Amino acid sequence: MRTIFFIAGLILFFAACRKEETLSVPEESDIYTLRVPAGFPQPDIPADNALTRSRVALGRRLFYDPVLSKDSTRSCGSCHFPQRAFSDSTAVSSGIEQRPGTRNTPSLANVVYQKRLLREGGIPTLEMQVLVPIQEHNEFDFNILLVAERLQRIPEYAALAEKAYGRIPDAFVITRSIAAFERTLLSGDSPYDQYVFQGKPFALTASAKRGLELFQSKRLNCAKCHEGFLFSNQEYTNNGLYEVYPDSGRIRLTGLESDRGVFKIPSLRNAALTAPYMHDGSLPTLEAVVDHYRTGGKAHPNKSPILKPFELTAEERADLLAFLRSLTDQKFISNPEFRN
Repeated sequence: MRTIFFIAGLILFFAACRKEETLSVPEESDIYTLRVPAGFPQPDIPADNALTRSRVALGRRLFYDPVLSKDSTRSCGSCHFPQRAFSDSTAVSSGIEQRPGTRNTPSLANVVYQKRLLREGGIPTLEMQVLVPIQEHNEFDFNILLVAERLQRIPEYAALAEKAYGRIPDAFVITRSIAAFERTLLSGDSPYDQYVFQGKPFALTASAKRGLELFQSKRLNCAKCHEGFLFSNQEYTNNGLYEVYPDSGRIRLTGLESDRGVFKIPSLRNAALTAPYMHDGSLPTLEAVVDHYRTGGKAHPNKSPILKPFELTAEERADLLAFLRSLTDQKFISNPEFRN
């Protein structure tokens, strides 16, 4: 219920913001041009937050600044590490005072294409999502209005906000600048991309090519859920991880029993970098993930009918893993434009 009330509060908050917002027209020299990878569609950018260099720069600075947390010890970058494709290496990340989180940190790669955010899919925009970690007791445990007051006492942030949005660093500026930075986190130059979209026949090893065929086969059915350029259909499913789920999942948003133990299907891009896996970080390796699906998952009334047990030879298992590792984009994780 807390999730539902919070989402309702977000909608009211942003409706109130829009009554007072003033939109500055960005200078042509300040316009930020996204370098969209080959094979990717042009992403939708909201009209009230067109990308500019100054907005992205401000958002990147805020993303890595612990000023957003109550005790100034945690930032967005404390849980979303570039070298991990903007995910974390722990099952669940800790917030201020080492308070334990509740779910595994998702990758932010290509988040501009996500239709809805969080594991329940309860947040419709990146601007709204920024508010979630700020207010969460076990994350930043703060208030966006208090963050704004803090930033307004820092001359550098006042100057950056004026340049980016033509206003003081208020809630409007904070949420939109961080969202602007996150929209630039495009990842599409893995060996798989070079092979499929860039016409480089030797970018994939023979093993990875065989693994791709397995991935797309009806025998494994991986591509039923992990499809398209994102390797996710952005739907929600129960994958048989548990018979009884400690985290009830999407039912917390919808109230529907059919959504118990149901979570958003994640992208597999950079999957080799984002261990541990699942909504609770309970599977430590890609090998463990493959072995889970080989069993067909545990019995649960909401488990997807797509999941069926299958057999793999040792060579096939190695090929499938080779393909999954071919989705790693080394240029993305080393891009200096994305780092602190």
